[in-house]
Amino acid sequence: ETELEEKVETEVEVETPETEEEKQSEEEGVDELSQLKALVTEWEDKYLRTHADFENSKRLLAKDKAAAVSYANESFANDILSVVDSFDSALAMIDATEEQEGSEVIEKIKEGLNLTYAQLTKVLEKNGIKAVDCDGEMNPEFHQAIMQVESEEKEAGEIVQVLQKGY
Repeated sequence: ETELEEKVETEVEVETPETEEEKQSEEEGVDELSQLKALVTEWEDKYLRTHADFENSKRLLAKDKAAAVSYANESFANDILSVVDSFDSALAMIDATEEQEGSEVIEKIKEGLNLTYAQLTKVLEKNGIKAVDCDGEMNPEFHQAIMQVESEEKEAGEIVQVLQKGY
């Protein structure tokens, strides 16, 4: 038993630092390691925040770009819709004139205008611009009333005449 105790004491002595300098050096190493771990944690946090800021900026830039494109398309659509309204008026005038005169030239002009009008409305619909249905009851969410008139053919609250289509 004495030999065993001596071995254990020797091993314990080997594992423990022998001098104060070694103890202090070990404590400094532990402190330095703790400081380095804290620094790594701080830099990881800074990286994550910077990355999140970058992703947010990228997302906002994409959103702003989409809004700019939408605004540009809206301006174009407003310009082209006035042309569509002119087509509507021209076709209505031809219909009125045709009933009076019945001219073959007017029929050819009407056919050309109808084909052009159909092509234009197809392009608008392809780009998400569709005419608002104006038949039936007036809906203030979709229609803008200019005036109210009495009509024997229509009930109160129904659309009597469309002055300009909505899109």
